[in-house]
Amino acid sequence: MPSLSKRRLLALSLLAAPLARAAFAQTWPDRPIRIVVPFPAGAGVLDIMARLLAQHLGPALGQQIVIDNRPGAGGTIGADVVAKAPPDGYTVLMGNPSLVVNPFLMAKMPYDPMTDFIPLTLVNTAPLLLVAHPSLPANSVEELIALARAKPAQLNYGSGGVGSTPFLATELFRSMANIDVTHVPYRGGAPALADLVAGQLSFMIENMPGTLPLVKSGKLKALGVTTGHRAALAPDIPTIAESGVPGYEVVGWNGLFLVRDTPRAIAGKLYDEVAKALRSASVKEQMAALGAEPGGNTPAEFTAFVRAESARWGRIIQDKGIKPE
Repeated sequence: MPSLSKRRLLALSLLAAPLARAAFAQTWPDRPIRIVVPFPAGAGVLDIMARLLAQHLGPALGQQIVIDNRPGAGGTIGADVVAKAPPDGYTVLMGNPSLVVNPFLMAKMPYDPMTDFIPLTLVNTAPLLLVAHPSLPANSVEELIALARAKPAQLNYGSGGVGSTPFLATELFRSMANIDVTHVPYRGGAPALADLVAGQLSFMIENMPGTLPLVKSGKLKALGVTTGHRAALAPDIPTIAESGVPGYEVVGWNGLFLVRDTPRAIAGKLYDEVAKALRSASVKEQMAALGAEPGGNTPAEFTAFVRAESARWGRIIQDKGIKPE
């Protein structure tokens, strides 16, 4: 049995720990905060949203917000950097569906996405766009499906890699449309789009900020949007669901995650500033120009959302037989 003095020391240490954490939280942040983006710079809405948020959080928190792009392994490398970081609020993950999908596509994970992170808030949701090279003899979703069925395994599509939202969206489309097409993975959506414009790929599903300007310039043609309703930014483009694949719907999303065991006071302070930024007219206007809608739900609501997304994609991957390349 510990001596009286040892018991007193233990009691004092247990009492001091919460006080120390509270004092630490009061001074946070006193140095730059890093937002890790697990895909390349310029790789779609995920990177754009991280940089947009950083512009508003920096002045609000009085510290520089550094964007740290850590691409590789379908987002796993960047997420692992955050999972193994100190739980002090200075390393934040800008995550997307790949975070909850990768466990269903990879044999071994270096972290548990459901327990090693604290979901903070949804940053945005956004539709994706099904686009094709102008030379492809298909001007609608129905015609693309007919062409793919007539030429099994001869059409190809690109994506930012297995586990990325465009990959999942296209694999779900492929499965529901019952077509055989070839996947060409890239390190990010930008190089894949470049090859599509160059005619090296047949079609893609990608984010609207990257694809819509190319459609407007005539370098690509739009066939359909992935959401259940038409996009406000491009109301003339039909949904994939109304164009021959009933029931199809994929919504892209991005959200912030903290390291497990990050003090509640720090998480609360960061959440308050993020939610305030997402409610601002400036952010809403910038997101609308990208075809996105701001989030800002509570940590509890975002946690429930993330768990629902994990369950949904787990069922889809299993039911549709989606497998890694």
